[in-house]
This record gives sequence, structure tokens and C-alpha cells, in this order.
Amino acid sequence: MTRLIVFDTITEFIRAPFFEDEQEINEQGQTEIYIVPKKSGITGFIGQLLSCYWCTGVWVSMIFYGLYLYFPGISGPVLVVLAVAGLAALLETVVQHMVQD
Repeated sequence: MTRLIVFDTITEFIRAPFFEDEQEINEQGQTEIYIVPKKSGITGFIGQLLSCYWCTGVWVSMIFYGLYLYFPGISGPVLVVLAVAGLAALLETVVQHMVQD
């Protein structure tokens, strides 16, 4: 879930209010666009949290834990699906490293 929030295009609408584009010209004369957290206020603070993979992971974990405490019937199946997806990602990483060696 953390990867989805921090990196994937499908959740870009969640990140958009907290980031702004900065443009830079590289040595080849091409324009490069960087997405950086906003500078100040609560949107800047949330942008900083969303730009940190580990920070977002902690907050997502706490939110899901809270959901599980208060709504176990609804959040249980969602957590199982996310756990299976996490296991699949872990297995994919292991297989990729085995193939490269």
C-alpha cells in the first residue's frame, strides 16, 4: 500500500495537492521536471511525509491498525489482500535476485 501511495500513477490524485513541479534545464538543454513537496504549511508537512517511503509506511500501518481495531469485519479482508500482495512482491524480489546471479 505504501508503494501505491508514494510512487504509483493510480494514486497521483492523492499526492497532487501536496506537491509542486519545479523545472530545470540540464546540460543538453532539455527541460527536466521535478516533483517536490510544497514549502510551507500543512500541505508542505504532508508532502514531506508522502515523499518519504518509510514515513508513509509508518502512517499507513497505523491507519490500518486503527481500522482493524475499530472495524475488523471490513478491514480484515482488505488486510489479507494487501498481505498476499506484499508476499508476492517479496517473492518477486527474491526471484529477480536469483535470476541475476
